[in-house]
Amino acid sequence: MMDQQRSERTIKPIHVLVLAYPAQGHMNPVVEFSKRLASKGLNVALIIPISEPSNSLHSTNHAMSSIKIEQISDGFEGVDTRELNRDVYFELFTVSVSKSLTNFIEQHQSSQDNPAKVLVYDSVMSWALDIAIQHGMHGASFFTQSCAVSAIYRHVHTGTLKFPLEDSRGQGHVSVPPVISNLKLNDLPSFVADADAYPALAKLVLDQFSNVMRANWRLFNTFAELEVEVVKWTGSQCPVLTVGPTIPSMYLDKRIQHDKDYGLSLFKLNDAETCIEWLDSKDADSVVYISFGSLASLGEEQMEEIAIGLKRMKSNFLWVVRASEEKKLPCNFMRDMELLDGKGLVVKWCDQLQVLSHGSVGCFMTHCGWNSTMEGVSLGVPMVVMPQWTDQPTNAAFITEVWKVGLRVRVNEKGIVTGEEIESCVNKIMGGERGKEIKANSLKWRERARIAMEEGGSSDNNISDFVKNIIEMYK
Repeated sequence: MMDQQRSERTIKPIHVLVLAYPAQGHMNPVVEFSKRLASKGLNVALIIPISEPSNSLHSTNHAMSSIKIEQISDGFEGVDTRELNRDVYFELFTVSVSKSLTNFIEQHQSSQDNPAKVLVYDSVMSWALDIAIQHGMHGASFFTQSCAVSAIYRHVHTGTLKFPLEDSRGQGHVSVPPVISNLKLNDLPSFVADADAYPALAKLVLDQFSNVMRANWRLFNTFAELEVEVVKWTGSQCPVLTVGPTIPSMYLDKRIQHDKDYGLSLFKLNDAETCIEWLDSKDADSVVYISFGSLASLGEEQMEEIAIGLKRMKSNFLWVVRASEEKKLPCNFMRDMELLDGKGLVVKWCDQLQVLSHGSVGCFMTHCGWNSTMEGVSLGVPMVVMPQWTDQPTNAAFITEVWKVGLRVRVNEKGIVTGEEIESCVNKIMGGERGKEIKANSLKWRERARIAMEEGGSSDNNISDFVKNIIEMYK
């Protein structure tokens, strides 16, 4: 009788709830982590707060069938959120999603014989942990940014890094151990270096640590080998699990069938086939891929300088210019493209993983968002880095100074990167001894990223341990 009861208990599905923040850069790693949990036997419900019909999710991946997508209201039905300032937006979002999440959990608990006991939540929604605890659940805080950036934010939150920041050497450096011993002031996240300019966002990233010690797990989208010193230091403050790189399995260990893209997008990939067909026509390592992510917004002067640099360089180029940014292109740029004899292609959006993994791409010019950084590292593509704001300056410092897989463009006295500077950095990456060194380093890190996610790798072991912890709760 006891054996029969035990057997019935073990075959019941074990649920876990995962709450994603509805921005593409936050969704991607959470989606991939959810697939990893599902591949290890858990029933995963991925909860996304989003309004309809003003926003829609585009599913593009068969691997998404392993997880259940649950949309809950973010409270902005019929509201153009672009007209709201950030303070108002985050306040309304928190109030509305707190109610929606509470309702979802209560419905889930009343309808399931074996309801979820764990809520994984994006760390920027720290209030979700309080809701989980109120409903008798355990919480796992998922940090979508690097461990280094999170360590800086933690230093600020605890007061060990104080304002105004002092130059420790009189040469533009600040001591923020254990992140980088020679970190420059302008390498700090913009929310730290100039907190007054981004009060709502500064509050958002610092509040991640308001209750983090009450979470049962702290998960980081990185791998231990990539940020050795920072991971060790963070682990000395509280237990952490590195679970990245959270990019589709087919680019790493290939153990999740059909997992060749993130599979859930706020953007329509209308240009995907066009990009690959164009890349197929180019020689190996002959293309520079330029993308500044889903949020970065450049000024018209900077867009013009990028256009000048691309036209001047010898390399082919694929440039992603979002629809909202197209009006900033030089008035004659698209006309001039016709005279370049197929040297360049400009698209509104593309499948970045497909592009970066293509043999014709030899350089990635990036804004250094953490997802793009992890993709560049994991796919072994040398980078030219042009950070804009938030965590990007810190990521750029690691790319160039720690992992040595890229070069950073210099800004002029007006804060603009000139076309000549862009051309120079790309040429160094695409040819010459410096480029060879960077390429060799890039391939080393690609291999380390793959090993971390393979069976028995550091991140795979951590994900397995997390799943075992959850399963033990039901015994």
